[in-house]
Amino acid sequence: MALEWMPRDDEPKDHALHREPHWGTEAPCVVYEKKPVMDPKGNVIEGLYTAWIRLNNPKQYNSYTTDMVKGVIAGFENASLDRSVIAVIFTGTGPYAFCTGGNTKEYSEYYSRRCDEYGQYMELFNHMVDAILTCKKPTICRVNGMRVAGGQEIGLACDIAVSSDLAIFGQAGPKHGSAPAGGSSDFLPWFLTMEDAMWNCVSCEMWSSYKMKMKGMISKVVPVLKIDGEWVRNPVIETDKYVDGGEIVYGEYKSGQALKDGKALLKQHQPNADFELLDKEVDNVVWKFANLFPGCLIKSIDGIRQKKKFFWDTMKADHRHWLAANMGGEAFLGFGAFNTKRITGQDTIDFIKFRQNVAEAKDWDQDMFAEVMGKPQE
Repeated sequence: MALEWMPRDDEPKDHALHREPHWGTEAPCVVYEKKPVMDPKGNVIEGLYTAWIRLNNPKQYNSYTTDMVKGVIAGFENASLDRSVIAVIFTGTGPYAFCTGGNTKEYSEYYSRRCDEYGQYMELFNHMVDAILTCKKPTICRVNGMRVAGGQEIGLACDIAVSSDLAIFGQAGPKHGSAPAGGSSDFLPWFLTMEDAMWNCVSCEMWSSYKMKMKGMISKVVPVLKIDGEWVRNPVIETDKYVDGGEIVYGEYKSGQALKDGKALLKQHQPNADFELLDKEVDNVVWKFANLFPGCLIKSIDGIRQKKKFFWDTMKADHRHWLAANMGGEAFLGFGAFNTKRITGQDTIDFIKFRQNVAEAKDWDQDMFAEVMGKPQE
């Protein structure tokens, strides 16, 4: 070599940020796993991997605890600096949920009425979204089930989404004492029309994966029910026709007896959902990424991400402060009602009474709160 006389250090550097990551195997936790990349014929590609970050809290629909937020941060930041990783797969445990957002029990029992504590928690949450948006590897949201509330927000931060056709998507904040200020109010206008983004943010309606695919929010939807050897599409959603009576019905919920029959079929077969086709779609996306120049790929991805990041970076500090302050009022009521639904039999407050109290300029004290909360059942 012409320059062999120059001193060189050829020992590979370890760029991992987190020496003791908040990962585990026992729920609730985040599971981090590297899996070998495979070609379309199923052959393992030596030395190349995908990094799987799995939210593991299935009993609470993969809601993230404070420690799990740290685990997600560690996962994306370590994968970002792992030269052997082609892409990051973000998913959840089980057949029912990718993620339903923050852990309501933790929010209600610890963070509510501790505004500064929740502000510190939001520092971690914002860091989690930043870790996804700045990961120097492509990020794929493998939507294995419900992607709701904060789960929707961290899913939207990913680059590509492939979904089970049993998944539902939506927000819950205005119904349960918060606002979709963890990313959805910043990201959704990029994915949907402004009016669809507005309604999806505030209505708390749950939209099907087929509806979201039709509207351009996710890349691919596949069936996960395999009954008697045949793939069966979501039995509670219209997928066989586009228009009925002049209205677009594709992706909407069925009605009447068809809906009842579909729910019965789901109840029977969803626990044994088969994610074969979903994982094949993930593999297809990863193989596409693997056969591109890595530097050119991440530059292109970052160029698209920057549009999402612009509004997220503009608003995230303000979001943090509002969400912290809100823990002293509406969030205390909303998360408290949801957390005590097994005690009271209802998961929301009496909104009309609350609005009447506000209209009368009543003090926001414990007596006023007690008037609108459910009561323990006998």
